[in-house]
Parts: sequence; structure tokens; C-alpha cells
Amino acid sequence: MGEYISSFAADIIGFVGSFFIVAAFAYSNVTKAMNVLLFNILNLIGAALLTISLTVNFNLPTMVLEIIWMAIATFGIAKALIERRKNNAAKQ
Repeated sequence: MGEYISSFAADIIGFVGSFFIVAAFAYSNVTKAMNVLLFNILNLIGAALLTISLTVNFNLPTMVLEIIWMAIATFGIAKALIERRKNNAAKQ
């Protein structure tokens, strides 16, 4: 993918990804009742954008971190959706 994105564009994508992750972290610290689905979606988007950035400005330890971050966020999204489905079924 590196041949399709300039280094500058990759940096911008990486900054946007970092913003999403920091926003999720800030949200988790200021909210009284956390929306776990929103938290994990923000983290997944942030990690995905950082991964795209890393295809241009490669750093192996950070790439591994972002892949693990995406896996954990995906697990959290699935868990939140399953929980939401259970709660909706219990209400009916």
C-alpha cells in the first residue's frame, strides 16, 4: 500500500488514527456510563488508521501493537453486540 500513499498522507492518516484512540481513552475516563460498543469501535478505527499509516512509515513493534489492538477491539465489539442481543431478547 505504501506505493499508493505519500509519506505526508500516511502521517495525516496516522494522526487521525491516534486522535480516535485518544478520544476513546478520554471518553472512557469522563463518562459515567460507558458505551462499550462505541469505545471499541473508536479503538478499532484508530488502530486501523494507524496500521494504514504504518504500511508507509513501517515500524514492526508498532505494527504488531496495532494488530493486537484491532483484535482486542474486534473481540470487544462482538462481545458488546452479543450482550446487546441478549438484553433485547430478555426484554421481549
